[in-house]
Amino acid sequence: MKAVVIPVTPFQQNCTLMWDETTMKGALVDPGGDVDRLLSVVEENGVTLEKLLLTHGHLDHAGGTAEIAERLGLPIEGPHIGDKFLLDSLGEQGSRFGMTSARPCEPDRWLEGGDTVTVGSLTLQVRHCPGHTPGHIVFFNATARLATVGDVLFQGSVGRSDLPGGNHDTLIQSIRTELWPLGDDVTFVPGHGPLSTFGAERKSNPFCADALFEN
Repeated sequence: MKAVVIPVTPFQQNCTLMWDETTMKGALVDPGGDVDRLLSVVEENGVTLEKLLLTHGHLDHAGGTAEIAERLGLPIEGPHIGDKFLLDSLGEQGSRFGMTSARPCEPDRWLEGGDTVTVGSLTLQVRHCPGHTPGHIVFFNATARLATVGDVLFQGSVGRSDLPGGNHDTLIQSIRTELWPLGDDVTFVPGHGPLSTFGAERKSNPFCADALFEN
């Protein structure tokens, strides 16, 4: 697997272009906006897009999805159906934040925890991690030891839980039960900011470090 992180929109959301080096087929994870820039990076790397993947339904992660899907005839996979209300409201979200090109999108495949997604010959595991949003999912490639976690976890922080459908206790439970078991050596791409590892966050994250839960 190869991957490139491309910050997009005024929110500097980390869209990830990932691809299979054998087939050069790839996917964009969370194409939130700046569509022409994203497609330029795809072309520069010689990748043929075969699908779009969504971790959740917030504007900065999903705002460019409908446009790319229509322009290139690509299927959309994810998130969990719990985020349908957010994807249905992408136009309204865009109007509020000045991203007027954002439009609602309907995934071709809703995903659940335990599902798998293919990108070329790569396989991604799907983990359902609610808390930031009800339908938030995470994509994990066991071979590359890489997780794309959206707004569940950040370097030194965790996702907001004060938005519609959010719940802090649920978020922390998702992190501890769905992410930590994948392994301390796993590198993750968060929705914003720098990459980190699960092991580093288990040691020092002020919201979900192991020490916070020791009796």
